[in-house]
Amino acid sequence: MRCPYCGNDDTQVKDSRPTEDSGAIRRRRVCNACGGRFTTFERVQLRDLTVVKKSGRKVPFDREKLARSVYTALRKRQVEPERVERMISGVVRQLESLGDVEVTSEQIGQYVMDGLKGLDDVAFVRFASVYRNFSAADDFRSFLAELAEDQTVIDEDR
Repeated sequence: MRCPYCGNDDTQVKDSRPTEDSGAIRRRRVCNACGGRFTTFERVQLRDLTVVKKSGRKVPFDREKLARSVYTALRKRQVEPERVERMISGVVRQLESLGDVEVTSEQIGQYVMDGLKGLDDVAFVRFASVYRNFSAADDFRSFLAELAEDQTVIDEDR
C-alpha cells in the first residue's frame, strides 16, 4: 500500500481488525521510509465484476462510483452513514451472488432503488429521476402515482 505522505510503496501493517459492518478490514500501517502512520480500509472482493452499459460498452465495476451515486441521492438527508454503507454492501453482495461476472447497469440501478426505497423516500425519488431519465414534471407525477398505488396495495395486504 502506497504511503500518502511520501509515496513509498514499502509500508508495514501494524494492526488489523474488522469494521463494524464486517464488510471491510481496518488496517493501521507505518511507512518504512518516512515513519508516517495511516489507516486503510480494505474490502474483500469475491470476483471482478464487469458492468454492461446500455450502449453495450463494458467497464469494470467500481464500488466507489456506486457509493458516490447513492450519497448524491442522499445529499442533505438525515440518514446514518452506517445504514448507507450496509445498503451499499448489500447491493454489492447481491451483484456478486448472481454468479455471473457481467452485470447490467439496469440490474445495479434496480438493486440501488430497492435499497434506497427502504432507506429514504426522497433519495429514492432523486435516484429514480436520474436512473429512469425523467425529463419533465409529468415523469415525476406518474412515478409518484405508481408509488402511491404500490403503497395502497401493500396497505391492503396487511
